[in-house]
Amino acid sequence: MLGNFTYHNPTKLYFGKDALDGLNEELKKYGKNVLLVYGGGSIKKNGIYDKVVKILTDNGKKIYEDAGVMPNPTSDKLKEGVERARKAKADLILAVGGGSVCDYAKAVSVSVNCKEDPWEKYYIRFEEPTCKIVPVGCVLTMVGTGSEMNGGSVITNHAQKLKIGHVFGEEVFPKFSILNPEYTYTLPKYQMIAGIYDIMCHILEQYFSGEDDNTSDYIMEGLLHSLIASANVAVKNPLDYEARSNIMWTATWALNTLVAKGKTTDWMVHMIGQAVGAYTDATHGMTLSAVSMPYYRHIAPYGLKKFVRYAVNVWGVNPAGKSDEVIAEEGLKAMESWMNGIGLVMNLKDLGVTPEMVEGIADATLTMDGGYKVLTHEEIVDIVNKSL
Repeated sequence: MLGNFTYHNPTKLYFGKDALDGLNEELKKYGKNVLLVYGGGSIKKNGIYDKVVKILTDNGKKIYEDAGVMPNPTSDKLKEGVERARKAKADLILAVGGGSVCDYAKAVSVSVNCKEDPWEKYYIRFEEPTCKIVPVGCVLTMVGTGSEMNGGSVITNHAQKLKIGHVFGEEVFPKFSILNPEYTYTLPKYQMIAGIYDIMCHILEQYFSGEDDNTSDYIMEGLLHSLIASANVAVKNPLDYEARSNIMWTATWALNTLVAKGKTTDWMVHMIGQAVGAYTDATHGMTLSAVSMPYYRHIAPYGLKKFVRYAVNVWGVNPAGKSDEVIAEEGLKAMESWMNGIGLVMNLKDLGVTPEMVEGIADATLTMDGGYKVLTHEEIVDIVNKSL
């Protein structure tokens, strides 16, 4: 049964080969000082940096730069970004990059005018901002996180061995995002595949939760079909525009809060994966793929009806003459085979996790209660061990 909810997403999207033209229109809405945020410099090699800078310059903007955002942005980097934004007196933070850059930009946006320690306020106490927020815009160069159209922001604290995401309210959503699938072409194949699984995991975290058989479930099954089909094409030909554009669009709708409405949602694969990332700095999507199969096999008995539906509706399992348990397992085997086929990492050892880390990873895992089974510490340890 659908519960009560309010839905509003304030992010304006520009999609397609000419999407960057929309930046001209958006820049008219903001003051002169722009903090340009990006990662390790790949946007300078592929020409996106020059295109963005030209548009900013043509629109009379004063550009301040905050480069070097890492794949797992840290609390130390956040402090640096806050200082840069304050010195710039930024009127707009423009993130050019993948989900980590967008996440980081949002963290900076709520921290520039914050009088407290942002890590403690937002990532330990999970409070909402009470200060003025600097608006954020995104030019996306990697897909997966959905950060271009939501309030999510994940930050890693190495000293505390914690990787935590805060899902901020709609006032922190990017004001606009520019999505040109061609900007994702130069991404290494490993990162593309990791992003594909991050998308799938976002959908499954919302699919495998209570309130079954509502409109969101039908939408998510359609998104999964599109993602699976497009991924099969993209891994063979990363320059296939149709496949890459469908993956980009699916990523946005997977986590722009729409399909979560009326559902409690799960997120335990993400919680375990993020704890792994805090210990290893491994690529986010691969930490998710490495723990998914042990997790889903663990909770399947508690949400058996949904796992049967997943097997039949998504993976085409023929249910005739089979028990629910057999149908569900056939679905998970089909998913596992597809994951192996596109080249995902399927165990934590390949990400640098050792048996000595297991207890610490379990300790660092935030326990959520929206799925079919609230995990105990011992169950998390067991799942991590089975993921090695």
